[in-house]
Amino acid sequence: MSLIIGSHVSFTNKTQLFGSVSEAISYGANTFMFYTGSTQSTQRSEIDDTLTYEAFRLMVNNNINSDNVIVHAPYIINLANREHEDKFMFYVSFLAEELLRVRTLGFNKMVLHPGSAVNCSREDGLKNIIDGLNLAFEKSCDTVILLETMAGKGNELGININEIKTIIEGIHDKTRIGVCLDTCHLNDSGVDINEFDKYLDEFDKEIGIDKIKCVHVNDSMNPINSHKDRHQNIGYGTIGFDALNKVVHNERLNGIPFILETPWVNRNKDDEYPPYKYEIEAFRKEKFVDFIQ
Repeated sequence: MSLIIGSHVSFTNKTQLFGSVSEAISYGANTFMFYTGSTQSTQRSEIDDTLTYEAFRLMVNNNINSDNVIVHAPYIINLANREHEDKFMFYVSFLAEELLRVRTLGFNKMVLHPGSAVNCSREDGLKNIIDGLNLAFEKSCDTVILLETMAGKGNELGININEIKTIIEGIHDKTRIGVCLDTCHLNDSGVDINEFDKYLDEFDKEIGIDKIKCVHVNDSMNPINSHKDRHQNIGYGTIGFDALNKVVHNERLNGIPFILETPWVNRNKDDEYPPYKYEIEAFRKEKFVDFIQ
């Protein structure tokens, strides 16, 4: 089994994709995930094609396959809320633009938080998401959206297999929809990661394992079924290294990129560092690394 693993990396106006790839390589990664701009606004810088070209040359030289790279949609998009039609359509258009931006950068997968039911029922929220995605797909190219499994905080949707299945069934073009599992979110929504194969069995029966295109690997600060969504460093949370290592090396997920979204280690205000190099090494060696001392 060839492990495809990386982490969230930055994407700045100055270095853009070249900076993202350089950061990923510094962690010993062979994939990565990034946002193309702010997570909380619709402002976007113009893509620098020269930096993109240099980034792809760097990827080729370091065995990073563009098919394994993941882009994450900004959090500001909430297709479940259709209380104001003009705002709903604005975010549909912005999502379509992001899908085109992903393709311009040379990638084909974007993770999306399904949305939160605001002033509506969960059923109506799910319908709004389906409508919004179908509209966005009509306005864009062939980029695939991966629905992220959510923890159930507040009125979040996509917190179980049934809700993810409902959305997928409503999408007209099934080739453009997939799923991104998040181990912290699964734990916090009530899934026992120690029984991960049982979860995969149910997922395969209801949706199909072939729809899983990415896994966010995160430990959790909170106990199972807490509906909190607080990521923890690998091996320092309530899930633990052994359970997460079995997920990462599960043969049924062979060939799928695993992305770390764990918090930076903060010993004090003058000593903060990213954990990804150590966490990637731990999963490659299948042995816990104590990097917080």
